[in-house]
Order: sequence, then C-alpha cells, then structure tokens
Amino acid sequence: MEKPRSQPTRHLVLVLGDQLDARSAAFDGFDPASDVVWMAEVAAEAEHVWATKPHIAIFISAMRHFRDSLQADGVRVRYRQLDTPHNRGSLGAELEAAIQELHPAKLIVVEPGEWRVQQALLEAARAQGAALEIRPDRHFFCSRDQFAAHAAGRRQLVMGTFYREMRRRTGVLMDGDRPVGAEWSYDAENRARFGKKGPAEIPPPRSFAPDETTRQVCALVNERFPDHPGGLEHFDWAVTPAQAQAALEDFIQQRLPAFGRYQDAMWTGQPYLYHSRLSAAMNLKLLDPRAAIRAAEEAYRENHAPLNSVEGFVRQILGWREYVRGIYWLHMPGYAERNELEADLPLPGFYWTAETDMRCLRECIQQTLEYGYAHHIQRLMVTGLFALLAGVRPAEVHEWYLAVYVDAVEWVELPNTLGMSQFADGGIMATKPYCASGSYIRRMSNYCAGCRYDPTRRVGEGACPFTTLYWDFLMRHEGRLGRNPRMALQFRNLRRLDEDERRAIQRQAARVREAVGGR
Repeated sequence: MEKPRSQPTRHLVLVLGDQLDARSAAFDGFDPASDVVWMAEVAAEAEHVWATKPHIAIFISAMRHFRDSLQADGVRVRYRQLDTPHNRGSLGAELEAAIQELHPAKLIVVEPGEWRVQQALLEAARAQGAALEIRPDRHFFCSRDQFAAHAAGRRQLVMGTFYREMRRRTGVLMDGDRPVGAEWSYDAENRARFGKKGPAEIPPPRSFAPDETTRQVCALVNERFPDHPGGLEHFDWAVTPAQAQAALEDFIQQRLPAFGRYQDAMWTGQPYLYHSRLSAAMNLKLLDPRAAIRAAEEAYRENHAPLNSVEGFVRQILGWREYVRGIYWLHMPGYAERNELEADLPLPGFYWTAETDMRCLRECIQQTLEYGYAHHIQRLMVTGLFALLAGVRPAEVHEWYLAVYVDAVEWVELPNTLGMSQFADGGIMATKPYCASGSYIRRMSNYCAGCRYDPTRRVGEGACPFTTLYWDFLMRHEGRLGRNPRMALQFRNLRRLDEDERRAIQRQAARVREAVGGR
C-alpha cells in the first residue's frame, strides 16, 4: 500500500532552548497544517563551555516539556534528542539536516540570545540556500533597535538613566510622570546585613520534584557527561510555565516583603535566602517578566510588600536585565574579547572544585556546583571579586559563569561578568570597578567566622587574600583608575601607605597569585 504523501512544509519554526514561549513572535501566523517546529538537543551546546550538570539538565528538561505541550496542542515538532541515533552534535549540522529533509519554503526564528548561535543558524541557512526570517523578541520590554537609539550620542550608558526611561515608557511604579514614592531607586535601603544570630526562619522557595521526563534527562546527563562538574541531587527547578508561575506566586507571598532589605546579605548554608529563584524561568522564557512585575506592583498596592523591596525587584528586571541585553547586542561580537585591565592569570582550578581554604569562596563555589545557583552579591562580590583582584583573564571568568549557572544565557551573563564584575570593558557598563577588601565580605556575611584568614590584615601570616589583593589591585591600576572620582576615597587611603608597606603588600600578593594561578 502506498504511503500517503506528507504535507509540504511551509515554515520551519526554529525554537531554541531559551525560547520556550508558545506566544512568541515565532508562532505569529503559525499554521499547524503546513508549518513544523524544529528543536534540537546537541552536545556542542553543553561542551563549548564546560557546562555543569544542572545547567545542561534544566535546558533539556524544559525543552522536552515544551515539545510535549506543543505536540499535545497538535503542533508537528521535528525534535532531535541528545541520545537520538546519528545526532549530528551541533545546531548548525542538525538544522541543515532538517532543511534537507523537510524542504521548507522559509525558516523563522526569534532573535537568539547568543551571537554565536545566531551566526550558526545564519550559516546553516545560507549553506542550504534557505531563507531565514529573524523576528523581534517580544519577551523583552526594550528591543535591540530601541536600545541602540537610546545609546546613540551618549558618552556613557548609565543604567540609572536607562531605567528611568523604561519606567516612564512602561508606567511601571509611576504616579503620572513621577515615580511612586518620589524616588527612582531605594537601593540605599536594600543593603542590610543579618545580625550575629543570622537570618530568622525563611520560608523555603517552592521546589519541584523531578517528574519522569526530568528524571530521564538527569539520567541522560549523568551518563553522557559524567566528567562535567556539578551534581543533580538537588535538582528541583521549574521546567514548565505552570511551575514558573507557581514559583512566582510563592516568592511574592513568602519572600518579597523582606527581599529588598536583605538582598545583598549572605549566610552560610542559605543558598536562596529571600531571593526569587525566577531568573532561570525568565531566561528560558517560561515566565513573562511582565507577569513578575505586575505581581510585585500588586503586592505593593495591596500593602503586602514595602516599596524598597518591590522597586529593588523591578529594577533587576526592568533595569538591569534589559540594560545588559542592550549592551550585549550593541557591542558584540568584539565585546567578548575586551580585557581593559590586561588581566592574565588563568582561572584558578578551585573554581571547579571548591577546594580552597578561603571560606567565602568555598561556600559560594560549592553552592554553585551543587545547585547551579548563587545570588548576585555572591557572584559579584565573592567569586567575581576574587577574579578581578587577582587579575584572572576575563574570557575565562566569563566561560566559568556561562558554564555553571542554570540561568546563564550569554546575552545576560557576558555583560554582567565582563563589564560589571571584571571591568574588562573599560567602563562601558560600570563607572568604576566593583573592588573591595575582605572587610566587605565580613560585613555582609558570616563567611569569615572560622576562616583561617583575617579580613582586616593585608600582610603577614593569616592576612586575607582578598584584602592583600585589594590593595595590590589599587597599586597596579593607580595610573589607570586613580583619577576616577568614584574611587577618590579608595586611592586617598592607598596614598597613606608608605613604601615599605606597599612593597610588603606587593610581595604577598605575588605569592597569592602564584599559589592560585595554576590549574
């Protein structure tokens, strides 16, 4: 009996692992009778950086759940699993094979979140002579073109200025043309630390026990990538839109009220504290940022959460998140190669093992490897700060951050790492380096308690490597940064040191860098 001929493919709609939104522009005009969705799990996306197991698992699990939801709605999906026989291993090769098989009249994709991936899709389409339409990503409040227009003619792209523009444009937390509460930012109220007793009992974030699909993915990741760092014992992330919505509701009710005040604090054995755990769901497009902002605004209007908490949460989404995406696409691909401070130290091996006697680093890295998560101060002012002060190559720091966190997509990770954390872009993103001594970590955490190092000492036995490297960093970059008005106090304090103490610091810093510089 002759097999019925399959329906010709009109559009092949490409859905990437961080585009799991059935309402995206890729589906505008979608015809289930003649259009096909293409998705592919490929080893190259786990291996172009040494991705941790939680990072790999959350992407694949969320992709498979999205595939299943599309198919349940009658959508044809050409899906290549990682363990599919003869999987070609890269997005470009898999796309070329799909084009050869389906002969679509046109390819459609929403703007990818990574310049490398966008180039791979363009090259595959070009190699097969296929038309590729790249549609705007409506998930974001500010388009690439809108950000470029904002940046045109400005000498400095200040996030605060951009954030105000976004507040005015969207009406978020606005009373007419004025910000709610009369202030644009309540950051000064959001720097509290816990007392000696630590945080009070905090309701744990909503977690999601792996279902059969996720269990299969975790088994596959352990089998296929046995030597990759990290573990899956604690894997409980949202991998569907329904789970992401439940996580949002839990955060708003349980932790948003205290989030603002303690958002910069850190504490041993408390990976989440009052943070939302929503960034991964948002970056995979399981959760619309508009829904998160609406829920936070409503919590304020109903007197459930104070303004400083709500504004701090909104600023992370409407301000920083949109701002870093704009910076990324404005400056790529050259941005990834920036190294303004000429840092040349290899990434220390303990970033992959947590085997270090610096307790703050051990705590934050171990947490990262186990959960695929660390909050913004742990990233900026512990793991990122050490790399900055030691002079680690920014490209290697970037690759580590991209590999280890479940929410890491390059558009958001690269500017935050290269620009804000490492100051490798020379001030495109930040007006000064975020450099501090070990005293900052002692002030904002209990990590220093029981550590062999004293954060108040910069030289001698027991001197904190952070503190030693902080003063050495100022000396090494005094010519470059000494006239920065935002660092005037730091350099004024540096100039009080006599030559003998300067030399002692430099000698000790050299020993620290030599000790951690090998892999």
